[in-house]
Amino acid sequence: MSVHIQAQKGEIAENVLLPGDPLRAKWIAENFLEDAVCYNKVRGMLGYTGTYKGNKVSVQATGMGIPSALIYATELITEFGAKKLIRVGSAGSYQKDLKVNDVVLAMAASSNSGFNKAKFQHADFAPTVDFELFMNAVKFAKTNDIPFRAGNVLSSDIFYEENDLGYKKWADYGVLCVEMETAGLYTVAAKYNVQALSVLTVSDSLVTGEHLPAKEREQSFSRMVEIALGSI
Repeated sequence: MSVHIQAQKGEIAENVLLPGDPLRAKWIAENFLEDAVCYNKVRGMLGYTGTYKGNKVSVQATGMGIPSALIYATELITEFGAKKLIRVGSAGSYQKDLKVNDVVLAMAASSNSGFNKAKFQHADFAPTVDFELFMNAVKFAKTNDIPFRAGNVLSSDIFYEENDLGYKKWADYGVLCVEMETAGLYTVAAKYNVQALSVLTVSDSLVTGEHLPAKEREQSFSRMVEIALGSI
């Protein structure tokens, strides 16, 4: 048991999916895992362990933003022995040809957050994906004819941006989409020498204004979850 996760030793798998939304964690457990058992309800951050095709898998909600995600990722690694952590979350498109419901594999994560500048004394650390997990995800997606994009994403501390056109600078440099956790996840995975991957589904577009309703954000991301599970 850790400060934020009430599980006992052995109740959490080495393979962990990390949605931000607790209800998405519940939905994944109920729809993709066999014999799933809830091991955590602290602060409403639901966590479950079950099996997927005979492999033990956990799914743990992390909340929104790098600080919250790092709490759960760190405790999962240091207290419960997690070895593969895969974020499954939503993102906002920065590119005209990246549409709602498209899947993105995050190869690297830019960020406007100050957490790594503080850690590295105002130098820049480049958070990147684990190559093996990334290639597993690519192979699974191609084998199962699931379209995807791969590239750089932005992990932002700001959800409500005051400048509606602020995304364009990032877009000009090829950043595919914006979300709020991947840079932190890739950094903590590097620190503890574990594997991490971020699989994202586009829920809205900053280019066209298109977006998914909240209910669909919770439950319509099956392809993303299939890729995440297939990569482990």
